[in-house]
Amino acid sequence: MAPKMPTNKTCHRDPLSVQEVVDAVSSSSCGAVSVFVGTTREDEVEGRRVVGLHYEAYESMVQSEFTKLCAELRGCWPSVKHICVHHRLGWVKVGEASVAMAVSSPHRHDGQQAIQHCISQLKARMPIWKKEVYNTQEESWKENLECPWSSTAQLLTDGCDKEN
Repeated sequence: MAPKMPTNKTCHRDPLSVQEVVDAVSSSSCGAVSVFVGTTREDEVEGRRVVGLHYEAYESMVQSEFTKLCAELRGCWPSVKHICVHHRLGWVKVGEASVAMAVSSPHRHDGQQAIQHCISQLKARMPIWKKEVYNTQEESWKENLECPWSSTAQLLTDGCDKEN
């Protein structure tokens, strides 16, 4: 049986550190570290300016789903050595990271595919919800388009169904 490779997956209420995520996956046997950082963007919705997002989660289920997702990544891209995913909870102002993830692999191709699949599946499957907060002090819960229960669900086309 192959040794179990380290996986780091957590939800944080404090600002995320991209360097911490990169350090968690760094390995002398890997020539590639693929990273994705999703930030809260300033947006305008119906004349209101987004000033931040508030994230909530069913944390124990998030951990369970992260574990399944990491196993899926390892099944699809066996060369992936380390995986680290940190997601922010609570208040995240414009410009701050909402999610930071990294994977290490001997070569870039598998790592890049794995990171794309990881963020797409995170948005589709994780019980993490966000509420936009506007400069008017109004708030609005938002759906991820990737969620199967979304009224405007979009099919995911990345991942294991493609040649690796």
